[in-house]
Amino acid sequence: MNNLILLKSLQLANNKLSGHLPENICLGGFLTNLSANNNHLTGLIPKSLKNCYSLFRVRLEGNQLEGDITEAFGIYPKLDYIDLSNNKLYGELSPNWVQCHNLTSLKISNNNISGKIPLELAQATQLQRLDLASNQLNGEIPKELCNLTSLVYLFLNDNQLFGRIPLEIGQLLNLQQLSLSANNLDGTIPKQLGKCLRLLSLNLSNNQLGGSIPFEIKNIFALETLDLSWNILMGEIPPELGRSQSLETLNLSHNMLSGLIPPTFDEMLSLTNVNISYNQLEGPIPHLKAFLDAPFDALENNKGLCGNASGLMPCPSKSHKRSSSGLVISIVVPILGGLLLLLILVWCLLVVHCKKYKPRKGQYQNIFSIWGCDGKIVYENILEATEQFNSNYCIGSGGYGNVYKAVLPTGRVVAVKKLHPSDDNETINLRAFESEIRVLTEIRHRNIVKLYGFCSNAEHSLLVYEFVERGSLQMVLSNPEEAAELDWNKRLNIVKGLASALSYMHHDCPTPIIHRDISSNNVLLDLDYEAHVSDFGTARILKPDSSNWTSFAGTFGYIAPEFSYTMKASEKCDVYSFGMVAMEVIIGRHPGDIISNLWTSNGQKMLLKDVLDQRLQPQRRNKVAEQVVSTTKLAFTCLHVNPELRPTMQQVYQALTSGRPSPLPKPYSMMSLGDLIGDGHGVQS
Repeated sequence: MNNLILLKSLQLANNKLSGHLPENICLGGFLTNLSANNNHLTGLIPKSLKNCYSLFRVRLEGNQLEGDITEAFGIYPKLDYIDLSNNKLYGELSPNWVQCHNLTSLKISNNNISGKIPLELAQATQLQRLDLASNQLNGEIPKELCNLTSLVYLFLNDNQLFGRIPLEIGQLLNLQQLSLSANNLDGTIPKQLGKCLRLLSLNLSNNQLGGSIPFEIKNIFALETLDLSWNILMGEIPPELGRSQSLETLNLSHNMLSGLIPPTFDEMLSLTNVNISYNQLEGPIPHLKAFLDAPFDALENNKGLCGNASGLMPCPSKSHKRSSSGLVISIVVPILGGLLLLLILVWCLLVVHCKKYKPRKGQYQNIFSIWGCDGKIVYENILEATEQFNSNYCIGSGGYGNVYKAVLPTGRVVAVKKLHPSDDNETINLRAFESEIRVLTEIRHRNIVKLYGFCSNAEHSLLVYEFVERGSLQMVLSNPEEAAELDWNKRLNIVKGLASALSYMHHDCPTPIIHRDISSNNVLLDLDYEAHVSDFGTARILKPDSSNWTSFAGTFGYIAPEFSYTMKASEKCDVYSFGMVAMEVIIGRHPGDIISNLWTSNGQKMLLKDVLDQRLQPQRRNKVAEQVVSTTKLAFTCLHVNPELRPTMQQVYQALTSGRPSPLPKPYSMMSLGDLIGDGHGVQS
């Protein structure tokens, strides 16, 4: 191993090697090329790499290497290429990468990198490839990234990014591949993308992009792949899109597109794969092989497509056309005249209606841009999908309304909260409605329920959310069979997910947000048992100049002690509620009596094994058991009667994810908890 310090190049790629990288891999400072990609390497990144200033090319992708990316790597003046993809690295992206002035490729996809994309990255002007896909990055896409005019490949897909796509993206004139899919991006598709004339592949799927498809995309003559699926795009397909002569793959499925497929699509001779399913399209399909040979699931669930393709009805025959042009004119002209008058009447009614429901200046603009002035189309779809809010579709009830399951015509399954009517005090309902909209439009996080839009009229006020399949944590824990399926790994992950959401709300939003009603009923679980925080009807945005005095809200049994007599909400109230939910996850039921016994035990030990959920059989001490113990201790610190002695949610989340002993400072230490809980425990992994 000592000979390694003299190496300038180390080639270990594709050798199925296991074990750790040598710690002294770069002690001599001569190493310029390191290729150990596609092996089975584990462990931490060697510390000697941090000061290996001679590095020119690094390939460590395709292993299981761990470590904090902020601490593991340094500044490399000569570095040209680095690929760390497909490992287990965590931490946040350091601005130090911009000091690698010769860097042309930075690839860190498929890791556990969190935090925001640093603005300083825009100073790495030589970058041609930037791949940060499949991580846990949040925040908005910095418009400063669009100054990287040398970029050829930009992959930010499969993260938690939110906000609008920067209009400055049109500055990336050399871009060939762009993927922003599987994020929480909203707004419209920038027409400025039409300036990226060298684009070969554009993927914006699985977001919340609304509005229409910009016709400027026709300018991208080289475009071969276009994927806009799983958004909420509306309107007709622009005829200009049919003039994309190089387009081979087109996916517009799972949107709300309507009207006819433009005749210009008959000119798309390069098209080989197409999917337009789950829209509201109608009329004949183009006479192209891509459409005629398409499987039915690529065309299904539209309003009325017809043609000679699998599963479609034949188009109506044209043999019964009237031959007399005079007869046609005599029929068509009166009809057109009547339609014109009808359109004018409808337009007038819409103007009056939209004025009636016009939001105050600066309020809800993004949401209204999704559904239109009052969400009329979606409102009618919801009425039909729930059979006028039939109780058979009701899946839950909260303090502000009932929740219904609805399947929209696009195929998207949503949860619809219909707010309770209030005859005696209408402003209370309106205030709750506005509060929930305001908060949810400002936050995007994988552990927070997404808001797709809202509808409001004289009869109902509706919020349209993503549908979370398994329902509330409370329901799962109260069902013996489902609770038994919820093993310790799943339970620990639920606690981490809840902590991640609250840490994001308290510390990563532009203005801190408190929830005020964290309970097991407001934590929903998806099919993978991932936690999603819901019901922000009582949330409030904290402002520095506000005293935050507010009306009573919350769920009894989860409310911080100080709130019940001060009525003053703070982040520490959410911390207390988190502690209660975390304890509930560990012991399988509401922990009220146990918490009370712990505080009044007069120093008498209570073993953790005696309070664990007995539906999970105990087992020998192991790594999972240690995590359960540390999580329980951490949850207990959140329940301190003095809010000043509770940790912040950021500290809690870091402690849960660091894999090391709790980094909490002494005021937040475990105090006498070791005596209270004892060290007798056993859990099942």
